Amino acid sequence: MILDFACLHLSSFWERLLGSVGDAANNALSRVIEAIRTLFEGDPETRRQVSFSVAIIALSAKMAKADGAVVASEVDAFRQIFDFPEEEAKNVARLYNLARQDVAGYEAYAEKLANLCGSGEHNCPMLESVIDGLFHIAKADGMVHEKELAFLLRIAEIFRIDEAHFRRIMARHVHIEGIDPYLVLGVSPSDDFAEIRKRYRRLVAEHHPDKLIARGVPAALHAAANERMAALNAAYAAIAKERKAA
Repeated sequence: MILDFACLHLSSFWERLLGSVGDAANNALSRVIEAIRTLFEGDPETRRQVSFSVAIIALSAKMAKADGAVVASEVDAFRQIFDFPEEEAKNVARLYNLARQDVAGYEAYAEKLANLCGSGEHNCPMLESVIDGLFHIAKADGMVHEKELAFLLRIAEIFRIDEAHFRRIMARHVHIEGIDPYLVLGVSPSDDFAEIRKRYRRLVAEHHPDKLIARGVPAALHAAANERMAALNAAYAAIAKERKAA
């Protein structure tokens, strides 16, 4: 499944969906979910793609508000990791604002995303891209706040991302005392360099944008995937430089 807004940004889609919700924030996302179920009942693939789109918009909005305030840099960060056509900016902004104001919890939307990746799958690459994107938003104001980290930990739990894997994801984004390239790659300083290189190549193959497309990572999340690849490359380069100097 590739989430392609070129297929989904028809005015009838947004107008039908948002028109059935209205502008009242209270329980807005519950009404959106019901509208998706009703409007796309005969088209399960479109319903799947639309559900993912709405869920990531909702989680991004909730993420931005997790520390109690939404700032312009966080909204800009959302635009950086969730790509959509300029002509749809107004519609996406409306849904984003409804999600931000909605009193409903975020767990239900995280569960919907988790289910899109396959029942029971752990450390799903598609959901890892979502976590990366949410970290991108969380650190947009210069730091990841305690409440934002708690939000991300809970999302990771729902996504069935284990603790060690979450620490590796976090290492790409949060590094108060400097980036730990070994943690980013999930290796140890005591490991032989040949083993580290093997691990790096496996990660590159697993997270290459082309491979993620084939696995169903939505096109809208490719920016987060590219950022992850850059972090993996930088970590490997740092270790290689360190080993060469030694």
